[in-house]
Amino acid sequence: MTIARLIAGRSPEIWSCHADDSVADAVEMLATKRIGALPVHDAGNSVAGIFSERDVLYCLNTKGAAALDLKVREVMTATPITITPGTQVLEALGLMTRRRIRHLPVVDGGALVAFVSIGDLVKYRIDSIEAEAEALRSYIQTA
Repeated sequence: MTIARLIAGRSPEIWSCHADDSVADAVEMLATKRIGALPVHDAGNSVAGIFSERDVLYCLNTKGAAALDLKVREVMTATPITITPGTQVLEALGLMTRRRIRHLPVVDGGALVAFVSIGDLVKYRIDSIEAEAEALRSYIQTA
């Protein structure tokens, strides 16, 4: 299954922030929306990075409370790894596992079309395994 099928039917709204936003504003959005990361846009509106809970912790550890006054661009994870809608779900899951990342921007033609988490992909995998197991149980009962 492709990422396109996984994200089909999702709300088109993607919570994000701008590279020039303050860390305090981005943290407020993470907390308010109860999410773990935000794609970060730059002046050209392309994905410039990802701002995550880990970035918050690292900058608070090094800068203390002054970290909240920094710009997101100063603390975000720059040059994000991205995928396309045509990427296979298992390929994306493997990429996330190898690179030890929890979020992937889905980019199509330079535009951000979705933002998937490892939780989204693991849920798909569990659902597909459960469906397979149910199909096998049904087959065995009717055989």
